[in-house]
Amino acid sequence: MTNILEQFKLDEKVAIVTGGAMGLGKAMATALAQAGSNIVIADINKEIADETAKEISDNENVEAIAIKVDVTNPEDVNQMVEAVVKQFKKIDILVNNAGMTINAKAEEMSFEDWNKVINLNLNGIFLVAQSVGRVMIKQGYGSIINTSSMSGLIANKPQEQCSYNASKAGVIMLTKSLAMEWSKYNIKVNTIAPGYMKTELTKPFFDQGGEMIKDWMGFTPMGRPGTPNELGGIVVYLASDASSFAQGSVFTIDGGYTAL
Repeated sequence: MTNILEQFKLDEKVAIVTGGAMGLGKAMATALAQAGSNIVIADINKEIADETAKEISDNENVEAIAIKVDVTNPEDVNQMVEAVVKQFKKIDILVNNAGMTINAKAEEMSFEDWNKVINLNLNGIFLVAQSVGRVMIKQGYGSIINTSSMSGLIANKPQEQCSYNASKAGVIMLTKSLAMEWSKYNIKVNTIAPGYMKTELTKPFFDQGGEMIKDWMGFTPMGRPGTPNELGGIVVYLASDASSFAQGSVFTIDGGYTAL
């Protein structure tokens, strides 16, 4: 029987992390690198992606590169995947993480804003999974980790964000569907569903406080937001051989929010 700690090692693996330049994506990319994986930071912001790739490469003793990609553009996505395969000859892991939110009342939200959220959060997830999936099917193995949200399981309060909630629920069902289709190719497809996380973007809201933050934390049994590094363990687990029987599953990391 293989030592359990050995199963978590990702030495010589190749992982793409979309939206990996900062926030949750950067934290997950760093965790994968610490487990031994080479990293591709795929992000629309090339300047920050370059900085993140250099930081990971310098600190974690792995190869890390940055590639600019618009995940809503099929041609862009395919070119990114081709570039990764050309350089590394394979893709072992995909962390499909790029996303956004627009808070707007359902009765007032413009169709343009609705489409922006759905296009990035759901269509982008599909396009990258499809392109990387083709490579993994040829390889006969791989692990895809989609970033959903607890918002794909519940409707948040008090903020109005119907497009975000709908997109993340779609990611969960897409994950299950791909797991059903691609199990025969030895490809794992799972999704993580984070709760409220304190990132560069949300830190000002948490620091300022107010009624909304009181509501958020009041519904969170642990009484605090998560931090990006607290997603590292689950991502390494799902990327590694330790999760060999995990398939089509939703892993909530939300401080207990959805347990209520």
